[in-house]
Amino acid sequence: MEHKIGKYITVKLTKHGEVSIMKTVKKTSIFPASKKKVFSRLLKLKTLQYIAFPYATFTPMDGVDSMSWEVGSTSRFKFRLFGVIPFGTHTIHVIRFGLDEGIYTHEGNEHVPTWNHEIILEELQGNRCRYTGKVDIDAGWKTIFVWMWANCFYTHRQKKWIKLLSRKI
Repeated sequence: MEHKIGKYITVKLTKHGEVSIMKTVKKTSIFPASKKKVFSRLLKLKTLQYIAFPYATFTPMDGVDSMSWEVGSTSRFKFRLFGVIPFGTHTIHVIRFGLDEGIYTHEGNEHVPTWNHEIILEELQGNRCRYTGKVDIDAGWKTIFVWMWANCFYTHRQKKWIKLLSRKI
């Protein structure tokens, strides 16, 4: 059973009869690049590493400096908060990944079991696109703290995206 309270809070009853509160972070920005260019950057692990730093670092567990974004694929990373605090193994399982369909992943780690992430890209006039990042978070009693960090993290990510896309390279 699941009940939505407002735009960004979902309360559900788990199979064990416990109450679980999921919170949502949603951030939207206009990027100075086409939808196609942004999507091509999303394919690169280096982009994730750049936009996440210094709030988080992702080091591939398999030592390969790339990742597969195919539907059904799973990637694992050593995750560090602020680049120094070990925060377990972060797993990304790709549910949807396409230029027109957008991106949807089920992510998580030992401390934050549910981090369901969606990215929606909308083409705009003038070689721009609207980027919306949304994440549903459930970390038990830690949810409120993770949600506060995630709000800052997603604001930071979008600022880094704009900086990256504004470069003349």
